[in-house]
Amino acid sequence: MKRDLGAALIAVCLFLWTTGLRAQDGGPSASERKLAEEFSDPLTTLPQLFMQNVYTPSNYGTEAQTNKFILRAIIPRVPEFSLLPFVQLIRPTFSVVTVPTGRGSATRTAFGDIQLFDLAVLPWPSHASGFYAAVGPVFVFPTASDKLAGSGAWQIGPAFAAIYKGLPGFLFGCLIQNPISFAYTDSDRQPLSTLLIQPIVLAYLGKGFYVKSADATWTIGWRHNTPTTLPLSLGLGYVLIHDDWPPLNFFVTGEWTAYRQFAPVTAQTSVRFGFTVAFPDLSPWQ
Repeated sequence: MKRDLGAALIAVCLFLWTTGLRAQDGGPSASERKLAEEFSDPLTTLPQLFMQNVYTPSNYGTEAQTNKFILRAIIPRVPEFSLLPFVQLIRPTFSVVTVPTGRGSATRTAFGDIQLFDLAVLPWPSHASGFYAAVGPVFVFPTASDKLAGSGAWQIGPAFAAIYKGLPGFLFGCLIQNPISFAYTDSDRQPLSTLLIQPIVLAYLGKGFYVKSADATWTIGWRHNTPTTLPLSLGLGYVLIHDDWPPLNFFVTGEWTAYRQFAPVTAQTSVRFGFTVAFPDLSPWQ
């Protein structure tokens, strides 16, 4: 299985590389670099539709192979086109998950919980410094169609994001969220308060390619005996610009859980395949 996974990663990387060689004929590298940053920036004002599949062939605590398909939209609102005096970023996330039913190889596929954050980009410090920050609420709605596929809890909490763009070709930042449960779909559901930290590091390589560590989310449970996991990720991405197409982004990322506590069943190694399409025509402020 590990050999097959490695072969799949190599094949995807070769595909991205050969696609880039065919598509590049001295194209606008500055635009590609900016798009590479926009596609990984949680504070981007570029409307996007994001699709990602997370395949986990190896899990702690179970023999099952799990999967998660993620669909996410980035909906920006800027003062010139909104009643609010600040840039507002709305990001709903939908998922379909394949989860283990026990310690064996059996699994079950169902719709997962919906998550949404609504961030307001702060006007200070000056954006000329390359630093951007935003705050707002995060919501989790218990929409899972199976008890094993979701938390069974209505959750709300604070969210914060910070990005630094001061070095050309590099992006540094983080997205921090802490949803807290306040109501439950079943009486046996446990209270939740979970700190989610997503570190973001990206370096543009040229010819549309970039490397990043921006997909792993560290999970820290505040309540007694709730899970804490610290995964690490590294990926390769490619931005495709074509005169007749909207900007496209492809990436593949490997992920490994470096630390876990009170997490008897959690991912050990995963691979992410992602695709993003941007809609610059829907953002006249760009």
